[in-house]
Amino acid sequence: EDNTLIFEARFESGNLQKVVKINEFEYQLTLRTDLYTSRHTQWYYFQVSNTQAGVPYRFTIVNFSKRNSLYKRGLQPLLYSEADAKKHRVGWRRTGNEVKYYANNVGQGRHRYFSLTWTFQFPHDQDTCYFAHCYPYTYSNLQEYLVAISKDPVKSKFCKIHILCRSLAGNIVNVLTITNPSKSDKDTERKAVILTARVHPGETNSSWIMKGFLDYILGDSDKAQLLRDNFVFKVVPMLNPDGVIVGNHRCSLTGQDLNRKYRSNVKKWYPSIWYTQNMIKRVMEQRDVFLYCDIHGHNRKQNVFMYGCERKHEGKAPCAHPRSFPLLLSKSCPDMFSFPDCRFRVQKSKAGTGRVVMWKMGISNSYTLEASICGSQLGGRQSTHFDMKDLESIGQHFCDALLNY
Repeated sequence: EDNTLIFEARFESGNLQKVVKINEFEYQLTLRTDLYTSRHTQWYYFQVSNTQAGVPYRFTIVNFSKRNSLYKRGLQPLLYSEADAKKHRVGWRRTGNEVKYYANNVGQGRHRYFSLTWTFQFPHDQDTCYFAHCYPYTYSNLQEYLVAISKDPVKSKFCKIHILCRSLAGNIVNVLTITNPSKSDKDTERKAVILTARVHPGETNSSWIMKGFLDYILGDSDKAQLLRDNFVFKVVPMLNPDGVIVGNHRCSLTGQDLNRKYRSNVKKWYPSIWYTQNMIKRVMEQRDVFLYCDIHGHNRKQNVFMYGCERKHEGKAPCAHPRSFPLLLSKSCPDMFSFPDCRFRVQKSKAGTGRVVMWKMGISNSYTLEASICGSQLGGRQSTHFDMKDLESIGQHFCDALLNY
């Protein structure tokens, strides 16, 4: 009977282009590039069935495009077993021995390629398993989450879900407005906090941070009430749904990095960016924007950290000093967030990013929050991977830092 593994990636957020069987337990895998580009092979997510337990398999992905990778520094691939999920309620877990990342000779000309290889054993015979670069969070996951909020009689009172725009493929881009109903006419005194995530589809950890933030801010704790009394939150949880759905790593359906398009006026090609910026301009006409933050995942660095913006001679007012908020966040989760890893220089190459454009529009606390795809090198968490609960807790610590501020 044929014991060849069966591979599949034609599902939401899936990415795998081709597989070659090298020998009985060894397979060579090629990832699909971001649509309409020849690059950005980083994100993978695929299904494997017809498994045999207890035998060592080797998988090698042969067309990574980045020279450097956290796979060189302890990162392991993720495995999900349907049998374990059913029997033992075990979800995604790290797997892989002999994990290596190295230059190979597949590339032509200027295109150098890199291989990731690992060995592992499947936990069960005839199981269906999944492998992924980071914990998947699909467009459908988000829609289910938003439907649950809209059906909740309490949360739907202070969280209004609207359609910001439609993406190129016609998918809805949502914007959430979260604040407690105003007790007086002085609503404009509440400052705004603006959060966005998932402009880069393969940085799925940003969606888990966003989920942690929303769980906290929509909760019934005294702290959540206080935040909703004092701020108006504007949240765009998924800026690039098309890229997320097709399993891209970095780009939209135009093959463009949307996080370089905030200076563009081309509404037609980059609708979510254009409408987000427009929404922020309207908010700024009504009230002060206290803080803007775009959430990302980082593929080459450990820990969680922030990029901010400051002029060479920053003023002395502490409330507007861009280093204050990241410092508070580092105090809130010292074993994950690293203040020394934060950077506040405005580089030319980042001129089209949300962080820099919002700063130039007048938001002094304008940030990119970066969370490692791998984990932390700090305190008791040294050399550990982040799991989904860790990522969600970063969103919760973000709220605590806002309160402390």
